[in-house]
Amino acid sequence: MKFGVFDHMDQSGVPLEDHYENRLKLAEAYDRAGFYGYHVAEHHFSPLGQAPSPSVYLAAVAQRTKRLRFGPMVYLLGFYNPIRLYEEICMLDHLSRGRFLFGFGRGISPSELRYHSIDPGSVQRKYNESLDIILKAFAAEGDFAYDGEFYRVSRVPMNMKPLQRPHPPLWYGLHSLESAVWAAPRDVNFITLGASDTARALTDCYCTERAKHGLTTCVFPLMGVGRHIVIAETDVEARAIARRAYPKWRDSFWYTRRREGDEPPVAASYPPDFDALQELGHGFAGSPEGARHWIARQVKATGVNYFVSWLAFGDMGLTESLRSAELFAREVMPRFVDTASPRR
Repeated sequence: MKFGVFDHMDQSGVPLEDHYENRLKLAEAYDRAGFYGYHVAEHHFSPLGQAPSPSVYLAAVAQRTKRLRFGPMVYLLGFYNPIRLYEEICMLDHLSRGRFLFGFGRGISPSELRYHSIDPGSVQRKYNESLDIILKAFAAEGDFAYDGEFYRVSRVPMNMKPLQRPHPPLWYGLHSLESAVWAAPRDVNFITLGASDTARALTDCYCTERAKHGLTTCVFPLMGVGRHIVIAETDVEARAIARRAYPKWRDSFWYTRRREGDEPPVAASYPPDFDALQELGHGFAGSPEGARHWIARQVKATGVNYFVSWLAFGDMGLTESLRSAELFAREVMPRFVDTASPRR
């Protein structure tokens, strides 16, 4: 079992310059504590995401950490010139001395696309083409050329390469069986936010597809599930923090959809209060002992080998988040060190 952290970078109620500094201090804490990965969302013109340019923020993370792997979850490829993004990926991989995780996706907010004058009806094709260009650029030697529907690349000298070869680890937000079939033979790591039975269907499908190609899932690739987590010395203290902070995160989550009238994402199942969220199995607030038992049940039910916690959300203060991360790393993570992969 490995453990990671997911961060929407949602508004926390403090000035933005303090918000960034608090998150960087948390990244330093995750680094010291031994978390495997730190995954940052990309959102635009929304209180849900205060890192609309993940590369800019992650360049700071690279300089404030030593061992922690990190990356976007995900780059919204339709927003980028793929050749320019390729260069940023290479830079971040070298700035971090090979700790960058390349997460990519299409995006689920039509309004955010429209804010940038991107046609939601064409974004799937644009995403496919951008990913194709970036992956081929990783493999290219000498000059690189590409002739597509959206991008034409001619005689670009490939004199910049990532430190991790042939490329940084690939990551994807998985929500459908079709995507699992695509990701499995390509060694694409994934995180899902779905219910336990949905996550189990995805991990089963993923491993079945890998077996068809003569591949295994033991330690890698990583199959992850993400959950809101608050740890404190007592259940009462943890639940008070979660009950206060979660509705503020939820307001940010629904902000753009509510403002623009967008349909809710299929994978979203976020009730109004944290107690209901925990009852659904999508979050936990309590003591370290309770967290150990709860996570063990989650791992058994979902079949994952990577557990991803949202340790800062809503108006959680820096002290609260630091304490939650400290208790999680000291009292919860060590109990899973010798846990065999469910797919061994």
